[in-house]
Amino acid sequence: MPAGPDSALRVVAIDDDEQHLKFIARVLSRENVKVYTSTSPQEGLEQVYKERPNLVVVDLVMPGMSGLEALARIVEFDPAIEVVLLTGQYSTESAVEAIQKGAADYLTKPVNVEKLEKRVEALLLELHKGQRCLQLEHELLENSQFASMVGHSAAMLEVFHRIRRVAPHFRTVLLTGETGVGKELAAQALHRLSPACSGPFVTCNCSAVVETLAESELFGHVKGAFTGAVQDRVGVFEAANRGTVLLDEVGELSLSMQAKLLRVLQNREIQRVGSPVARQVEVRVIAATHRDLKEMVKNQRFREDLFYRLSMVQIKLPPLAQRKEDLPLLERYFIKRFAEQYSKPLRGITRRADVLLARHSWPGNVRELENVLGSACMMTEGDIIDVDDLPEYLRERQEVDVSVGTQDGDVLSTLEEVERAHTLRALQSVGGNKVRAAELLGVSRAKLYRILGECDTPEGTTASGDRSESSD
Repeated sequence: MPAGPDSALRVVAIDDDEQHLKFIARVLSRENVKVYTSTSPQEGLEQVYKERPNLVVVDLVMPGMSGLEALARIVEFDPAIEVVLLTGQYSTESAVEAIQKGAADYLTKPVNVEKLEKRVEALLLELHKGQRCLQLEHELLENSQFASMVGHSAAMLEVFHRIRRVAPHFRTVLLTGETGVGKELAAQALHRLSPACSGPFVTCNCSAVVETLAESELFGHVKGAFTGAVQDRVGVFEAANRGTVLLDEVGELSLSMQAKLLRVLQNREIQRVGSPVARQVEVRVIAATHRDLKEMVKNQRFREDLFYRLSMVQIKLPPLAQRKEDLPLLERYFIKRFAEQYSKPLRGITRRADVLLARHSWPGNVRELENVLGSACMMTEGDIIDVDDLPEYLRERQEVDVSVGTQDGDVLSTLEEVERAHTLRALQSVGGNKVRAAELLGVSRAKLYRILGECDTPEGTTASGDRSESSD
């Protein structure tokens, strides 16, 4: 999810020739274009860091810092920024080097005004498209929210569909899925869409209940029932009367408590600890677990009769790794939420940070993503989340498995062979798009071509640096 574009195109021009700099500024200036100029490379870079422009025009030869050095720092800061290098002495070798290091173009002085204007017009068109995409993303986000859950993947749409169908009729529902997938949100959605929505919604975390107090927690107790019972206490089921109770991590209950729970589900009545009186309760029960209850039944750690009672209706929530297409929506949703919570004018996330999030496996699912973005939104000093704002464990490079084999099954013996095989697999996974493969691997396009043994200019790039229609 790239950062949301502003209403104006931002350009930074850096050139030690003040007269030429004024000429460039005059050529670029127009409505909806903000031009920042600097005769100092270092000050120009500070403007780039501050303004995060769409385009940087920088002279190749300057005192104190070359244009290639400035290019490297800009690409390291944000690869999405287009950089155009200017030079008074054109050479094919320097043009190829500039393009491979990330430059968008390489122009010879005196600058071709028409060519520079066309690039600005193209960027303005791209900016307009970006604003339209941002508007559509906002609309998509609004239309992809279902009771605090976000998603438009086929897997999540199926979950939403099942919740809508089940909610008006259920007595018991079993929610399954890995930790952090949003089972409690699904339970709240079931409650809100049920006839019992006006009643209470009470959650009991079964994994946090001490075994000796579990019965009292669920069913309540009367005064004097045990040491410390100084007054009558209402349990979870009575508190949820005429509403819904969520038994989170139901698989953690002991077998004895499972038997008592089964009786409540069958008879719809509870007995407080220490009381002979049975009390009727009208309550809908949602059980949630990340465990495989069928396997627990086989191992005699979960009652078979209780399992079938709970799983009359079962809804499984998919892990985030199986619905990666929802990741951009979830990112936008959480960034917007935390921006409001922390009162920060956050505009989005950089492309390289987005790529880093996209290639993570998310073992902690949506909860892990929420924690990552919550931390990033709190820690960032700018208005856009970048790689440095993300937790360290996400920034660590994944090591290449040196035991990787070739397609023929031969063991790769050198690091270069392993690196090339890994790169080819990444390239294949993105349909041969070398730009996307470089982003996925976290390397520059120049290094990608070096690994692949290609010394020519990137495909779709002419010797003068112009990109053709067929470029990646």
